[in-house]
Amino acid sequence: MRVRPIVLMCALAVFMPGVAHAQDFGVMESAETINKGNFKIRVNPMFLFGKNVDATTGVAVLGGYGFTDRFDLEGGLAFYDGVTFLGANAEYWLVKDGDLDFSVAGGLHRRTGDNTADVVGIDLTFLGSKHVGPKLELYGALDLAFEKIKDGDRFKTVHLVPGLEYKVGEDLDLVAELGLGLNDHARHYFSIGLAYYFR
Repeated sequence: MRVRPIVLMCALAVFMPGVAHAQDFGVMESAETINKGNFKIRVNPMFLFGKNVDATTGVAVLGGYGFTDRFDLEGGLAFYDGVTFLGANAEYWLVKDGDLDFSVAGGLHRRTGDNTADVVGIDLTFLGSKHVGPKLELYGALDLAFEKIKDGDRFKTVHLVPGLEYKVGEDLDLVAELGLGLNDHARHYFSIGLAYYFR
């Protein structure tokens, strides 16, 4: 039944608590882009920890569309306590149908809310993945974000992100990843979520 996964994703988005500082959306996908003409919706809770700051949680909700067999666009929102992200990115599948798939994505995000300065940032992600079974794909990413507070400091976050994508059904994937913060401004995180495709 197609309705059940959508209800589950909506419930995750509504009932997931949010607290304190954010790490936006996560990567949460392999190097493969959305198939041409297909829509995708993704919901993933974010669990942030480490860097001598209390652990926090949030949730990201994204939608996307495949424009060609190598190019897609995605946009979404991420909610934390007093912090909201609005963002969009474009992804291009550079190496396709080889031993290792590789794509690059670039985008923009805005961070706003009662617990943060109003900030606009640039995102850049390098992403490689490989099918290790008929339903399982492993991926790894280098995820970068660059922000500047108006008339203030510049910030950069760098994450190394190993993850997996498992095909639960014809139109439903389970995605899980660990984001390892490689610099002082990057929090570690764990995320597990669902991606549903409208074909």
